[in-house]
Amino acid sequence: MEVIVRPLISEKMTKITEKFSNRCGFVVDKRANKIQIKNAVEALYNVKVVDVNTMNYSGKVKSRYTKAGFITGKKPAFKKAVVTLKEGNTIDFYSNI
Repeated sequence: MEVIVRPLISEKMTKITEKFSNRCGFVVDKRANKIQIKNAVEALYNVKVVDVNTMNYSGKVKSRYTKAGFITGKKPAFKKAVVTLKEGNTIDFYSNI
């Protein structure tokens, strides 16, 4: 099981990172627990994790009206983890761009 799916880079997460420089967000596997998330982040980024907060998001129903008719669909559900790092540790997602 691949625990970390991708880093979460959004306006809301960027605002949290600016306020608290030692917090980062990740989209993680729905079956992963906090201990697995902590171990995966520490192994992948070589940092010390102090705390992990997780949130489950259900998929939203989206619909739109097109020339072909009314189309409905669903966005996928996901699990988000906000990781608090030890003071002084940071993760730079933009370093290899």
